Amino acid sequence: MDRFFELSARGTTVGREVRGGLTTFMAMAYIILLNPIILGGATDVTGAKLSIPQLTTATILAAAISTILMGVAGNAPFGLAAGLGLNAVVAYQAAPHMTWAQAMGLVVLEGLVIVLLAVSGLRRLIMNAIPLPLKHAISVGIGTFIALIGLVDAGFVARGEGTPVQLGTTGHLSGWPVTLFCFGLLLMIVLHVRRTPAAILIGIAVTAVLAVVVNSTATIDPASWGVVVPRMPETVVAAPDFGLIGQVDLFGGFATAGAVTATIVLFTLVLSGFFDAMGTVIGVSDEAGLVDEQGRVPRLGTILTVDGTAGAVGGLCSASAGTVFVESAAGVGEGARTGLASLVTGALFTLTLLFTPIAQIVPAAAAAPALVLVGALMMTQAKNVPWDDLTIVIPAFLTIVLMPFTYSITTGLGSGIVTYVVIKAGTGRWREVHPLLYAVAGLFVIFFCIEGIEAFIGG
Repeated sequence: MDRFFELSARGTTVGREVRGGLTTFMAMAYIILLNPIILGGATDVTGAKLSIPQLTTATILAAAISTILMGVAGNAPFGLAAGLGLNAVVAYQAAPHMTWAQAMGLVVLEGLVIVLLAVSGLRRLIMNAIPLPLKHAISVGIGTFIALIGLVDAGFVARGEGTPVQLGTTGHLSGWPVTLFCFGLLLMIVLHVRRTPAAILIGIAVTAVLAVVVNSTATIDPASWGVVVPRMPETVVAAPDFGLIGQVDLFGGFATAGAVTATIVLFTLVLSGFFDAMGTVIGVSDEAGLVDEQGRVPRLGTILTVDGTAGAVGGLCSASAGTVFVESAAGVGEGARTGLASLVTGALFTLTLLFTPIAQIVPAAAAAPALVLVGALMMTQAKNVPWDDLTIVIPAFLTIVLMPFTYSITTGLGSGIVTYVVIKAGTGRWREVHPLLYAVAGLFVIFFCIEGIEAFIGG
């Protein structure tokens, strides 16, 4: 095991990997409930809806297969599941124009395209073409992004009245869920600063137990907990329903929705999946200390291939496109450094196929503090950005702030790359830009203007 996963070489142990894998699972388990809600709330062109129990099984199965494959083949501490931005594209951009089977067929095609880009080496070349300081900025941006996810999920930050965001739902902190979130965050911070082993995992477990106790003894609006309400389930075992597995029509969407619409949906899925995962892999690997002095990630080609495969697996399972989860950073914060952690995460997803009700125990108030703490830890990468070079500082700044401000890793990464290319070319330093980045910047310009292009073509 030590040789296969390179435990000693990466300075880790079996215990740390198990804790890291468990932490990643707990941080991303919400997708088991949230993905079915998003997909199940939409209808396809025929008015049909997908079954929530079947979507739950599909979501878990796709996550288990993809994460285990990442552990065995990629030897990287990444959990994979249905991507939140990607499932929204499937539900609200693809399904209204085609059947669910045809929409999932486009998801399979998206995964296959990304696999081809990874196998050809183009995806690895693009990642290596990004300048190292910008890669560090991506790490910082992802840190701010996952911290915002944690704050929003916990209700600490909410949509404001007259302002885009505010403190809590009323401008002040109130309610048990937010109180428990603050307790869990402070507990994790103290334990981490004291270098307590399993600090993040202990914080999640203690806060989850308290949440179950509070929810059972106090009168609390279930909606205030978010997707997961902390309560002991009426039953522990639930039989999985595999009815959606394999319900795919690969090319039917082009006939039903039209070639232009289907191609635009496919382009959106590919670009979002391609660069969302790229940013996550760079950021989380940087935080785990897995990158070399040139910013290269070990086994990068295999990792990117597995990520593309996860997209196709998600489509075949009718769970939407799978991708590397940014919540993997929580497991890295707990010590995960190898694929052994991914095997643990994948095994827990597999067990959840039979014990789905258990996933309803850990609320956002318990898991979200881990995202905030890890986000703070990822901010340390900011020291590696040359803040005296404006040709780097401005792209780095836009990368960092636009990831949380637009709630999209792809948008932040694309803005940074486009700005970097424009600044270098505009100052006569165009030779410092890798040729591939010019092409990538052009793709991002198309991506940002996709709605206008679609309207122009349609008109």
